[in-house]
Formats: sequence, structure tokens, C-alpha cells
Amino acid sequence: MTDEKLSEEEFWDARYGESERIWSGKPNAVLVDEISGLEPGSALDLGCGEGGDAIWLARQGWRVTAVDISRVALDRATRHAAEAGVADRIDWQRHDLGASFPEGSFDLVSACFLHSPGDMPREKILRAAAAAVAPGGILLIAGHAGFPSKEQHDRHPDVHFPTAQEVLESLGFPDGQWEVQRSEEHERTRTGPDGQSITHVDNVLRVRRLDDRAEPGA
Repeated sequence: MTDEKLSEEEFWDARYGESERIWSGKPNAVLVDEISGLEPGSALDLGCGEGGDAIWLARQGWRVTAVDISRVALDRATRHAAEAGVADRIDWQRHDLGASFPEGSFDLVSACFLHSPGDMPREKILRAAAAAVAPGGILLIAGHAGFPSKEQHDRHPDVHFPTAQEVLESLGFPDGQWEVQRSEEHERTRTGPDGQSITHVDNVLRVRRLDDRAEPGA
């Protein structure tokens, strides 16, 4: 768990300060799979880290607001965006999402693997994310469905990873205002530091806010 002497911001600044790059720099595969082919518009990337997703979205033509709690991560992401030639398409903002949230509404709100070992109020943040989706827009939530190994679960037996259905229910959507387009678990495999394959089980929830201007049955 997060050191009790560290705030959430301090924890993540320290985490990103451990090396020059924590993540691969590539966009999350689930984002690419779910969003490719959509007409670009405005996007909100929650927990943007070093900017892999935001930069990919900007390259596809989206106007992106990218948010993270860590100034270290945001400074690094800003450099990466400049190197990629998309700095003018991304607005980087620092927020502790449990306390403040970006203003505006968006055609896409993405929360990919928005987890923290601290006391981040994830359900509250995801409800705010849903409220930020414009009519006709998409909310994409991807999360871990469990630890990648039994050993990690043994170290943190009290940690619960919600299913896609549990996430959907926690959002408390009014009847008739949202369309569930995907709600499922899937496996992915990566190579660990020792060269061994590690299997993760993740879940994805993709929902669309219905456009109340549309004709019934449209």
C-alpha cells in the first residue's frame, strides 16, 4: 500500500521518478481496439501517465485533455507530445481526481487502468467521468480483473478488483439514457523481466450516452 507518510501525489511523483520511462510509450491495446474508426472529436484521458494514450489519440485527430496527479508524469508526457509533433492537440492538466475534475464535456472519456495502491475513490471518479460524456459520446473504462499471479494476491488478499458488470452497476445510470456496447473480461499476455510469459485478466466496459436529440428508434 501507499506509504502513510506520502500523499497520493507524492507517491506517484516518486514512482515516476524511479526511471526515465515507466511505461512502454505505446497506447493501451484496448483503447486502440475500441476507438479506432470513430470520428475524432474531443477526448478526456484520465490517468494519462507518460502520455501514450493521449498522444495516440492526438495522432488520430482527437483534441485531447489529458489528466494525471503526477507533475513528473505530466512533464514527461509534454516532452513526448512535442517529440511526436502533437503538442498543440493536447491540454495537459494536473488533477487529484478525487478532489477536482476537468471542466467541460467530451465525445470520448477514457479511463484505462485507473488504479492506485492508495485510497483513490475510483467509483466517485468514474461517476464524474460518466457525467463528462457529451450526448452521443463514449465512456471507455478498462481495468484489471485480478492480480497476474497467485503470489501477488496472497500479499494483498483484501484487494477487490470489480468486474465490468460491477463497474456498470456502480455508475447508477438512469434507464434509457445509456447503451452498453461492450462489457466483458479478456486475457492478455506479456513477457516479464525474467522472460517468462505473464497472463493478465482485464475487463472492459464501453457505453454510449444516448443523444436525446435523436429520433426515437434512431
